[in-house]
Amino acid sequence: MKEKNLELERLVFFSDAIVAIAITILVFNLKITGDENRHLTYIDLLQAWPKFLAFFLSFFIIALFWKLHHQFFFYILAVDEGLLWNNIAWLLFLVLLPFSTTLISMHFTDPAAVVVYCANVLLINVFQNNIWDYVSKRPEFMKPGVDERLITFYRRVCNAAMINSVISLAVAFFFPVVGFIILVVRLPALLFSKRLFKAMKLKDTG
Repeated sequence: MKEKNLELERLVFFSDAIVAIAITILVFNLKITGDENRHLTYIDLLQAWPKFLAFFLSFFIIALFWKLHHQFFFYILAVDEGLLWNNIAWLLFLVLLPFSTTLISMHFTDPAAVVVYCANVLLINVFQNNIWDYVSKRPEFMKPGVDERLITFYRRVCNAAMINSVISLAVAFFFPVVGFIILVVRLPALLFSKRLFKAMKLKDTG
């Protein structure tokens, strides 16, 4: 068990490091293009709004993915090859997000750019769902006494995120801006669902 715990700790530390790198790379896309021989104007800043929008959205998406990943591994006690490869696939598509962010910041209204971005987010959601499904179906991988409602809640959160990504991806082929907006709407919904679950737990224990 000590060896397994060490392996688990290495997996978590490695994942945290990769997430930190991915979220840092996002800022490299924030460049104001224009004539270097004249003064910067507010119009120059306003014209760069797609880059700032893409940056902030991707920053919070990565932050939310990391937060959920962190919450998952609070309940996980062991790791095997299956869990390891699901986590590696999750990291693979997470580190691709800065590239997808660059695409939409430069081609915000182009279907191809938004489709790539939505597909990227979808694949991250798929493998994050796989991580939770993998461990939740193996009681020996989780801390004893984990509330079944918690397992169901996280499963539903992952499923809702995948559904949101699929819808945004499908819409993006025809209406890229609308597909992007659908993806953005998921963020406050996810935060609200977490608060709702906590309120329900407090009500049951009260």
